[in-house]
Order: sequence, then C-alpha cells, then structure tokens
Amino acid sequence: MGDHARKFGLDIREFQPVREVDVAADGAKVVRLESGAELTAPALIMAAGGLPRRLDVPGEEELAGRGVSYCAVCDGAFFRGQDLAVVGGGDAALEEADFLTRYASKVTVIHRRDQFRAQPVLQERARANPKIEFVLNAQVREIAGDEAVRAIRYVQDGEERELPVGGVFIFVGFVPNSDLIRPHVDHDAVGYLVTNRDLQTSIDGLWAVGDVRSQLTKQIATAVGDGTTAAVAASQYVEGLRDRQRRTTALQASERR
Repeated sequence: MGDHARKFGLDIREFQPVREVDVAADGAKVVRLESGAELTAPALIMAAGGLPRRLDVPGEEELAGRGVSYCAVCDGAFFRGQDLAVVGGGDAALEEADFLTRYASKVTVIHRRDQFRAQPVLQERARANPKIEFVLNAQVREIAGDEAVRAIRYVQDGEERELPVGGVFIFVGFVPNSDLIRPHVDHDAVGYLVTNRDLQTSIDGLWAVGDVRSQLTKQIATAVGDGTTAAVAASQYVEGLRDRQRRTTALQASERR
C-alpha cells in the first residue's frame, strides 16, 4: 500500500510521532510532531487508530501473536479444536467468546467480577452455548507458555488456579487515540470520534476513519472503506475552499477597478 501511494507522489513521513492536533484561527489544521516540527493543511484525516487495553500480567507481551490475541475474528481460525480462554465481561468479550466456539472445542470466559457488564441478550446467548464455561470473581495473574501459550493462571476466592489453554483472547476495552485532538470534538462515552455520513467530525475540515471513530467493527476492510470516503470528501472540501478563494480574489480585483 505504501509503495502504491508513493507512486502518486504521497509524502510519507515515517517514525515521526504526533504530539497533538490543533485548529488555527483561520480554520487550518495544525499537526504538531514530538520533534517540534509543525505541519499545516486546510483538511485533515485522522486515522490514528487505537490500542486494546492490556492486562499487564507476565506472559502477555512475551506471548503476543503466539497465543495471546485481541481479535477473535482475526485469529480464531488458528485455534481449531483447542481449549481457549477469553478475559473480560463486556459486550465484546461475550460476543467474541460466542464467535470462537466456531473453532474451539471449549471457551472459558474469565471475569474479575461476579456479574457481567454485557447486554442481557448477549449473556443469555453465551450461557446457552454448551461450549462456553464461566469463571467469575477471578483475577488473571499470568499467561504461561514457552513458544506458545499453554495455560492461564488466576486467583479465585483466594486460591491460585491454572487453566490449560492453547490461546488467550483479551477483551477488557479499547482506547482510541482521539486525545491527540486539542480542541473539543464530539465523541462518545468511550472517546471514539463521532462522524457524519461523510466521516467528517464536528470540526469543519477534520475527518476520522478506522478505529479512532465510533463504528461497529474494527477491521482493515472497514478502515480502508472509511479512508476512501474521507479522501473523496476531503478533496471536495479543499476544492470548495479554492473556489471560494478564487471568487473572493476576483471580487476584490473587480472592486479595485
């Protein structure tokens, strides 16, 4: 994708982290880099994504991609016939646990509280699935393994326990990188940017695409589709600004004559 974009003259600046995004008095979008440099443009597309919340337990980072996953749709098919663990108690955790039963022989949902935060309909669906078991009031302490995940260790009722599994799917939240934007912009309760049908945010000339915006899925296919819509809309926006500038210039020239 990068090579393809470069052929059309795209200026790609790698390894230059963004510190914040601001809006100037004239409406221009200002991107401030951690290096101290600033980039200014009339339109900006935010494709900053986000990061899944982590458990921050031993083994999680070391075994990421080797049995530890944050996306059932992405990785579920790699675990056919295995016993799996899902950590979390919200909508995503129970939806993904149900999805994983397409491939796994058994899915154990581990939740730190005594009841789920997920919608009742999702809880009913999960409890009706014979492949799903539940471990409540449990705190995950470690994900064990060498070349791959082999077990998850947790504490329940003061007792340390170990559950042999071939994979651990973690769904304890997702944090969109929307806090890069300095001025107020409409967002939902979690922080995802709210957009209109053209994917423009509440700030004129600022679009949001992919995982940083409020939407149903977090997949490459939908992010690419978002990008197409936003790119066309941003292009039309910039052309509109140019047309207004040309008309203003022509009017000023006419008045001087």
